[in-house]
Amino acid sequence: MKIGEISKQSGISIRMLRYYEEQGLLHPGRTQSGYRDYNPKDIQTLTRIQLLSAAGMTLNTILQFLPCIRGDRPIFEPCDELRTLLHREIKAVEEQSARLVESKAILSRFLEEIEQG
Repeated sequence: MKIGEISKQSGISIRMLRYYEEQGLLHPGRTQSGYRDYNPKDIQTLTRIQLLSAAGMTLNTILQFLPCIRGDRPIFEPCDELRTLLHREIKAVEEQSARLVESKAILSRFLEEIEQG
């Protein structure tokens, strides 16, 4: 399928699809005339990219994860590199969460001070 078709099916812009290809996340074939030729597995890959991105992973991290996914579901092959990466990602999310809790507390104190006049 052409890039416009996969864009409509996946809801991902053509520009983003090209960017994913530049970053090595997608590897569409090419027609004889040079057009990108996507297959149904590419939609599955895009779904996985969106899932991992929603979890807060960068595209570089996602690039490392994609080869470890097997089957039709987001199940990962166990490997030491993947475990290390997951620990690092979890730690980053925990740190970000702690910063958000602190920010919320600061904002709440500001609001309380304003409301008390």
